[in-house]
Amino acid sequence: MSTEFKPAWWMTNRHVQTIMPRFFRPFHTTRYQLEQLDTPDGDFLELAWSLPKDDSAPLAIVLHGLEGNINSFYAKGMMKALKKQGFSVVLMHFRNCSTQVNRLPRAYHSGETGDLDFFIKQLKQQFPQRLMVAVGFSLGGNVLAKYLGEQGEQCLLDRAAVISAPYDLSPSCQVIRKSLAKIYQKYLLDRMKKSMKRKLPQIKQQINLTPEQLMGINDLWQFDDKLTAPLHGFVGAEDYYQQASAMPFLKHITTPTLLVHAKDDPMLSIKAVPSRQDVSEHVTLRISEKGGHVGFISGKNPFRPIYWLEQVVPHYFTQIVKKEPL
Repeated sequence: MSTEFKPAWWMTNRHVQTIMPRFFRPFHTTRYQLEQLDTPDGDFLELAWSLPKDDSAPLAIVLHGLEGNINSFYAKGMMKALKKQGFSVVLMHFRNCSTQVNRLPRAYHSGETGDLDFFIKQLKQQFPQRLMVAVGFSLGGNVLAKYLGEQGEQCLLDRAAVISAPYDLSPSCQVIRKSLAKIYQKYLLDRMKKSMKRKLPQIKQQINLTPEQLMGINDLWQFDDKLTAPLHGFVGAEDYYQQASAMPFLKHITTPTLLVHAKDDPMLSIKAVPSRQDVSEHVTLRISEKGGHVGFISGKNPFRPIYWLEQVVPHYFTQIVKKEPL
């Protein structure tokens, strides 16, 4: 297996790498069981456990991206690949991304690591002898990277992988607002507004917004300024972006961590690409020229695409299971 990504000859364009994988797997499924885990503040996290669960296998946590869930193509693919390598896999839905509306007004955002910390501690308490790894995609990758840096030597994970994360949120927001004639912004905003619409009754004490006003928001920065920031205690969008960005935390990571990123990512700023001086010695960088956003499709046959992420991430994790050198 090559540790360096080379795009398929028929998918060298960054937008094709980003968009097309969603259409390659319309019937791709993985068996899972939903579970609700009550949180200390009176809410819940919805978990999706890959079946069958193995009580002795190492644990792998999957974190989805913005408005993702168990049905996201990259999540299902990675869960299946990790399960094939002998892991017991669980996807943690961020609040308001689950099948049911969460009880409290708060939702989730790029820098919210409290729920992940709680969940990892719960798993460690329940399975103290089992190895535990985590992989995060896009927003989920930023959450995971920030968590790793915050925890430092106290981190309970044995390894981690971060894919296409927006380590610097403010410039990445500006890229999304303009990229591909604003198509990415519209796609994300439509999903965000639909998700937040079902929470309007819960947040009306904090944010008085009618359904019409919510659906009228057509700018990502405006959404974060009017909703994400005030709902989670930030002064505004820029304050949220500054405090939630994972970039300042990368130097404090002590857990062996793989960072995968493409320089041609059409949804993130080039400023979000970490360099060697931005990260600790425990971080392995896999920065490729191409790959798009959570794409990384390779292979010679258009009818048999190779999902490179589903090779390199499980391989990185199985090294710790087999006690191989880095």
